[in-house]
Amino acid sequence: MTPEQRAAVVSEAMAWIGTPYHHHARIRGVGVDCAQILCAVYEAAGLVPHVETDHYPTDWHLHRSDERYIGWLQRYARPLAENEAPQPGDIALFRFGRCYSHGAIHVPDGLLVHSYIRRGVILSRATEEPLQGHPAMHWTIT
Repeated sequence: MTPEQRAAVVSEAMAWIGTPYHHHARIRGVGVDCAQILCAVYEAAGLVPHVETDHYPTDWHLHRSDERYIGWLQRYARPLAENEAPQPGDIALFRFGRCYSHGAIHVPDGLLVHSYIRRGVILSRATEEPLQGHPAMHWTIT
């Protein structure tokens, strides 16, 4: 991503802060979940076409090992190599339950924008609740 594209992603992601959590929704200010916010932000920044996700239950990550998130991301992104540090505009995927099932967007100062159940779209660090202790992998849009 170019610096301008990264800035567009960060600006769009920050505009979603305060949006309530709502499973499978994608309307800024009304409701969004952690998958749909990624789709909406990268679409609005002009980096990916409209992304349709198949239906997914709220608790799929607790009962299945299917790496749905990774499957969605592989269409438009690549995982960062171990020697690549994530930059603003990159994606963090966290393992909750049996698979990587929670997405967030890197913004400056080591913060992440993500939608979390009962909290909505928030800013947090990977070292703080609710993300603390969950294994993470990082991706960048190609």
